[in-house]
Amino acid sequence: MTELKTRKIAIGIVGALFIMIISQLCSQLIASLLVIIHIPIFLCNMVAGIMYIVFTLLISNQFIKRILKCESKDLSIPRFDPKIGWIVTAVLLPASITVIYLLMPGDLQSSGMSTIQVLETISAGVFFVGLGAGIVEEIVFRGIIMNLIQHKWGRKAAIIIPSVLFGLVHIIGMNFNLLSCLQVLVAGTAVGIMFSLITLHYNSIWNSAMVHSVWNTIIIGGIISIGEKADSYSIYSYVLDTDKFAITGGEFGIESSIIAIVGYTIVSIIAYMGIKRNIKK
Repeated sequence: MTELKTRKIAIGIVGALFIMIISQLCSQLIASLLVIIHIPIFLCNMVAGIMYIVFTLLISNQFIKRILKCESKDLSIPRFDPKIGWIVTAVLLPASITVIYLLMPGDLQSSGMSTIQVLETISAGVFFVGLGAGIVEEIVFRGIIMNLIQHKWGRKAAIIIPSVLFGLVHIIGMNFNLLSCLQVLVAGTAVGIMFSLITLHYNSIWNSAMVHSVWNTIIIGGIISIGEKADSYSIYSYVLDTDKFAITGGEFGIESSIIAIVGYTIVSIIAYMGIKRNIKK
């Protein structure tokens, strides 16, 4: 990749965020039009998630070539080739955290959804919240933004800056108190660092995208919600008997809990060790 000026890097960062927003709006617009012509909502959810990824890939590919004047592979976006070890990790991380919570005192409740509502919830959770958001956010944050920063200011800055930005994005628009904002920022930064290290392990966003997608599907995809109160938008809710802030994650939920942060840290260490082994080869 040729030398990039600070101005072009700034354009790249803003452009990447803009691509994410535009792609999401376009995919949701298409899904809304399909709903109007009476296509089943669960199919519309699937289309929305797939188109979210397709729009992002198509627009970002042109943006990278025509504006940034480089190739997608230079920004850790090679051909789809996730490694089996990270696919296994993608399942084990959210599954382990879910099991830990289910072993705590609490009450499992059903929302009483109909069969069609269950299909709609699962389709949205898997295709849009899971695959769509997981893959797109990795293309934007760990693909374009992280690599542009690394090219100009080095690897440490590339890991920290997008991760903090990733944490801040999850606070925007939320009416959280100060303590919840700080907890979300810490957790968001921690998970951002984890995704960054996973990407750097094989210089590919597809490994972090798999971890991100499966995490979203299991933890926030609507299959089972874990927290202080039941969630009517989830198929099942596990209502915890505790209200301890560090355990429940406060207003944001268990993604910002100490248990989740420990999980992010363990996976980050594994990824870091993998990077070190690659350097020694």
